[in-house]
Amino acid sequence: MRDRREAYEHGLGAESFVEAYMHDEGWHTLARNWRGGGAEIDLIMRRDGVVRVIEVKAREPGEDGLEAVTPSKQAKLRRGAEAWLAFNPDCEEIAFLVAVVTLNEGIWGLELWDDAF
Repeated sequence: MRDRREAYEHGLGAESFVEAYMHDEGWHTLARNWRGGGAEIDLIMRRDGVVRVIEVKAREPGEDGLEAVTPSKQAKLRRGAEAWLAFNPDCEEIAFLVAVVTLNEGIWGLELWDDAF
């Protein structure tokens, strides 16, 4: 079990890992830890007019990060995305991506769930 500070730092590392991976795949960061609509969105990224609202879940190996994106969390992320869209109405397509990151013996693992909800 991690203490709060360690979990926070692990989460930041996971966000940086996902952001770097997405950059390697041709995505560009529009926002990180964006707050609005009562939500905090970990990453908002764009590629070719397509926008992804990304929720990053840092988990221990074998834990299910997708389960952590509960209906309540999904509703909060939708409200946040709507608030972001109010300021950025020019995107052609937007969807939610859940990135589950594990760190096992110093090696990062990544599962992406595109159009997750």
